[in-house]
Amino acid sequence: MFDPKWIRDNADAFDRGLKRRGLPPEAAGIIALDEKRRAIIVKLQALQERRNAASKDIGVAKKNKDEAAANALMAEVAKIKEDIPALEAEQAALEKELNDRLAGIPNTPADDVPDGTDEKGNVERKDHAFGKKPNTNSANQHFELGEALGLMDFEAAAKLSGSRFVVLKGQLARLERAISQFFLDVHTEEFGYIEVAPPVLVRDEVMFGTAQLPKFANDQFRAGNEFWLIPTAEVPLTNLVRESIVAEEELPLRYTACTPCFRAEAGAAGKDTRGMLRQHQFIKVELVSITTPEQSKDEHERMLSAAEEVLKRLGLHFRVMTLCAGDMGFASQKTYDIEVWLPGQNAFREISSCSNCGEFQARRMEARWRSKDGKVKGPVHTLNGSGVAVGRALIAVMENYQDESGAIAIPDALQPYMGGLKKIEKKS
Repeated sequence: MFDPKWIRDNADAFDRGLKRRGLPPEAAGIIALDEKRRAIIVKLQALQERRNAASKDIGVAKKNKDEAAANALMAEVAKIKEDIPALEAEQAALEKELNDRLAGIPNTPADDVPDGTDEKGNVERKDHAFGKKPNTNSANQHFELGEALGLMDFEAAAKLSGSRFVVLKGQLARLERAISQFFLDVHTEEFGYIEVAPPVLVRDEVMFGTAQLPKFANDQFRAGNEFWLIPTAEVPLTNLVRESIVAEEELPLRYTACTPCFRAEAGAAGKDTRGMLRQHQFIKVELVSITTPEQSKDEHERMLSAAEEVLKRLGLHFRVMTLCAGDMGFASQKTYDIEVWLPGQNAFREISSCSNCGEFQARRMEARWRSKDGKVKGPVHTLNGSGVAVGRALIAVMENYQDESGAIAIPDALQPYMGGLKKIEKKS
């Protein structure tokens, strides 16, 4: 969310940023609306000052026994008191209109983000590919493998909850748990993230803070009248600093959590309807960093390396893409996507998205920082990334570690979490 003052001072840069996202200019309209709001504030202040001055003059007039002057002043004060509520209501309406308009405007891209309108404009980072594509010309997809093993049941899930759900059983359920535990251990023990067990039900203002609301309400699951189910642990983790001032000595804050996530997938009709790639409920390990503005670029690269590391240790082939301006998420100013190779699909698929949101979310959350000299600075910078999506990691392990019999070899890094098991195969 943008500061109207910043837009006034940087109108051309603001509109250029929106243009890079394929959006029309907004600066002139926002500035005009803000000027109307500010004019009302000036008028209100003048009336309030005049009311206060006139109230004092009434006392002076009465002391001097000038009833005519006192009566005239009291009439003036009465008229001002009648006028102020209408102006306050107009101010409130203009502020709501301005805030609603600002809340619907996405973050503008960083200068080094490539231009482009969709995923075709994304650019591969040549220095961030890992491994080689495995030679699996006849690879099965994960759902074919899971169903053949009798450990992945979509029909049972449909009876319970409908489409886009799955029931995992036995060793596949344990493998999913092992992957999540492995990710958390690496991120906490080697990258210094603090593990958090956050609520998965959050209030409206929390979803607003990370920009899921109001624009993307249809993509979320409402839980009663008071709560939303989180679409990612980014939401509660980032909001841990909402409405607070964080000391510079505490920054950067690094949080990680493994939670169930819930998404309505309202815009994904007909996409990935088979299997586990796109579900209403899934498990994800999330990474969140809170930093000073000076730290955020380096922290973005560090977060990317943490997400890459867990995939490297699983021996999975992946590449990193820098998203173009037209393909980034609403709150992001720069995003890296990690795409893992799925031989069953013969394609790369996103498994992690690491974004630097700058001060965009912090303004919505009213989260600031205090420098070492005690001065309260502006908004913190927030970053988030998948570290990584557990369900998609399970898919990648299954498809990349399958053999001709349909058995799944367990990567070395996961065997300690599987009680030493080296292979998942169908029981005879």
